[in-house]
Amino acid sequence: MSLPLPGANQAYCDVSALIAGSVDVPLGWILDGAKEDERAEAPALFFLIRHSSRQETFLFDLGIRKDWQNLRPRTSRPLKPSDITYICYSHLHFDHTGDHRPFTNATVLVGERARPLLEDGYPKNPDGVVSTEVAPEGRTRFLDPASWPPIGPFPHALDFYGDGSLYVVDAGSGHFPGHVNLLARTSPDGGWIYLAGDSAHHWSLITGEGKIAKTTHLGCAHIDVPAAEEHIRRIRELMERNPRVRVVLAHDEPWYRANKDGPAFWPGKIESL
Repeated sequence: MSLPLPGANQAYCDVSALIAGSVDVPLGWILDGAKEDERAEAPALFFLIRHSSRQETFLFDLGIRKDWQNLRPRTSRPLKPSDITYICYSHLHFDHTGDHRPFTNATVLVGERARPLLEDGYPKNPDGVVSTEVAPEGRTRFLDPASWPPIGPFPHALDFYGDGSLYVVDAGSGHFPGHVNLLARTSPDGGWIYLAGDSAHHWSLITGEGKIAKTTHLGCAHIDVPAAEEHIRRIRELMERNPRVRVVLAHDEPWYRANKDGPAFWPGKIESL
């Protein structure tokens, strides 16, 4: 279950955090045993990934649109939206898809299992689960994990650049169809970061101390709880077997609280383990 060892002149990625809003949800929606009046406010994080030698930039998620009509997600100067090469949605929930329109040169990457939702999306279907607007015609590429080989504890992962620097990991359909995570090599000598998207919304689920909530009145944060639990187990195994892997959730309130005033946010970068 170990990760690929670095090679000679190993390529890697610099990963910087950004934030676009926050979410306020009942804690009972995500964590079993929470009181009905308990709530959780968590950041909507997204991430800028820069390859160590290729002149390409990669955004993982876009956060929340502040203005439903025309907001452009904030990016810090001197990097311009037109400089972004790829936008990869972890999945198509509204707090991850932001507004792709300023990123005019970016290819948008979407998990293949989300394709049917887009084909039957809003406004074509007034009751569509997702909006077709998030996937621009001619600039959207669907990622099908069926033939991807395994990496570490995960059954399917795509070596995105072909040099071992960045892997798109199939997160299964536990949370939402087409959910993907990212595994980025953050140093030439063995450091990694795992961007887990919405695989879990609370750290006690990752550690195994908590359980996914399943309530009648609030529902559940995941569409397939056993599949979500299995993927969380794999993330836990990744951490236990690879001490130089840093795991960050999309709504990682403890990580945000510890790093919000520090250099982990663009134009700085997250320190490699």
